[in-house]
Amino acid sequence: MPKQRLSPEEFLNRVHEEERHQLQGKLKIYLGAAPGVGKTYTMIEEARIKHAQGIDVVVGIIETHGRHDIEVLLDKLEVMPRQAIEYRGQKLTEFDLDAALKRNPTLILMDEMAHTNAPGLRHDKRWQDIKELLDRGIDVYTTLNVQHIESLNDAVAQILHTHIKETVPDFMIELADTIELIDLPPEDLLKRLQEGKVYIPEQATLATEHFFRKGNLSALRELALRTTAERVEAQVLLYRQNLGIKHVWPTKVKLLVCVSARYRSTKLIRTARRMASRLKAEWLAVYVDTPQLKVSDEIRNSAIQNLHLAERLGATTAILMGVNVSKEIMDFARKRNITSIVIGKTIRSQWRNFFSRSLADKIIRQSGEIDVYLITGEFDDSAKLPSSHTKRIPWRAYITAFATVSIITLINYLLRDFLQTSSMAMLYLIGVAIVASLGEFGAALFASLLSVASFRFCFTLPYYCFSMTDIPSNLNLILLFLLTQIISYLAIISLRQAHAVHLAEKHTSALYNLSRQLASTRGVDNLLTTAVPYLAALLDSDVMALLCEDHSLIIQARSGPSTVLNDKDKSIAQWVYDLGQRAGLGTDTLPLSDALYVPLVASRKSIGVLRVCPNQPSRLFTPEQMQLLESCVNQIALAIEVDKSHIG
Repeated sequence: MPKQRLSPEEFLNRVHEEERHQLQGKLKIYLGAAPGVGKTYTMIEEARIKHAQGIDVVVGIIETHGRHDIEVLLDKLEVMPRQAIEYRGQKLTEFDLDAALKRNPTLILMDEMAHTNAPGLRHDKRWQDIKELLDRGIDVYTTLNVQHIESLNDAVAQILHTHIKETVPDFMIELADTIELIDLPPEDLLKRLQEGKVYIPEQATLATEHFFRKGNLSALRELALRTTAERVEAQVLLYRQNLGIKHVWPTKVKLLVCVSARYRSTKLIRTARRMASRLKAEWLAVYVDTPQLKVSDEIRNSAIQNLHLAERLGATTAILMGVNVSKEIMDFARKRNITSIVIGKTIRSQWRNFFSRSLADKIIRQSGEIDVYLITGEFDDSAKLPSSHTKRIPWRAYITAFATVSIITLINYLLRDFLQTSSMAMLYLIGVAIVASLGEFGAALFASLLSVASFRFCFTLPYYCFSMTDIPSNLNLILLFLLTQIISYLAIISLRQAHAVHLAEKHTSALYNLSRQLASTRGVDNLLTTAVPYLAALLDSDVMALLCEDHSLIIQARSGPSTVLNDKDKSIAQWVYDLGQRAGLGTDTLPLSDALYVPLVASRKSIGVLRVCPNQPSRLFTPEQMQLLESCVNQIALAIEVDKSHIG
């Protein structure tokens, strides 16, 4: 079965994944809802099996908390001595990273991934020690409780009514090759706590009064199950993509709403939001940008506004590129394992349905096992685009068509004594192909009709009239018209497909080149010095990067001449930083601004703002440019976060 064409982001992620597997060690996380579910025990048991198979396994650090059963399991494994640290008159023991790197085992066990190291060590957090071990090619087994995942910190605080200070950034979770859920019902965990199998009696009593309540444990268990399910879902999607599996696996309900540039899409978006809420389902909004020539930026920008509405209502949005809209939608739906599609269908007259199928009809015919929900009707008075958004008649293409056919007619007339009738017809075919290269179906049709009329009037007996009595000649004219139409259709489709491929290749190449440059650069200043000019040249814009220092945004890098931000610009940048949302040019927030402000959002929080000001005033970014910018910004933010974590 042929594999589907990868998007630029998927291609880049696959390249990163292959590079990481070649250079880094493998990480396995034993995830649990709370202490005492058996994470450490299970990790050591599996390590003993690896050791019995001849794999070089060492115990980097295990927190036994006085549990005898854990200490017994460690008897047959090599345990590395701990490093002694003097801190405020106390003697602390910590993991010895340098000794582990010198020992260079195949697999090392690192308990409690979120642990904070004693002051004076190379890294503040144990997860940073683990990251360095992985970078040196050493496989790591580690344990983690779900409340220590950074992105879940706020949710956990609401459940436990306390703030968890020790957290692990989400990119470390994404680095894991395997996440194994160690699950235990709350009743069994409370029983283990009472039996002294989790903490010593004094600690167990205190834990029961605060953390170990049945409601807390049930909520944390749900978070752990959801986190593992999301990870498994990502692995399923990757498996289906690698094997080119096109049919949907309905493991969970996922909705897809198809939006267009027309304002009636707002009803579709709100309807999909209500359906997703009722079904407790994930939902996505997608827009297909067809690479048609002479399409106004206003039409494309209205599609961006519809996608922004979907984002505000909680959808994951995507912009696709392609000529065949229905095919692009269905390929995306099967790639993302969509179970239901929501699409609008305007009631059309019978004669229009006879000559052409609507997009909704095409989706239904291609849907297969995917459910399709039709939202019919004209929706509202704003269904039609404003007059400023309508597509203008391409007069230049029609003038070119008329001139091309006229020149060919003149050439045929001058050479009529030397050319056969078939040769004259071939010249008209060449002319239609030239007109079709402009990318306008209407102009190509006009050139075909004009070519047939000229050929009949000037070069077919009887000359200089449109007599239709000669049946063989009329059949030849019909064949000539059909042939010119086929040539023009294929030429225009090929042109648009080439344009779509060119945009996709440009997107892929830009992301890959930026990623390679960032990967070989160290230091935040150097990263921004590399990324900002690259984005400026890519988007033909003036780009400025602002990072947060001492609770205020400071300009760290810029591509153009020295620019002083006024109070309004500073307030916009601060708003974008605080809320982690885009603002400025082309958005719903302060759209009259002359620049677009995009947050640099890492896995934990916003770390800065990117200001992008087009060199052409008031030029809005097209959907593909917005998509490219978002992808590049994500790469930059991740590179900065990883660099800071190494320094920390």
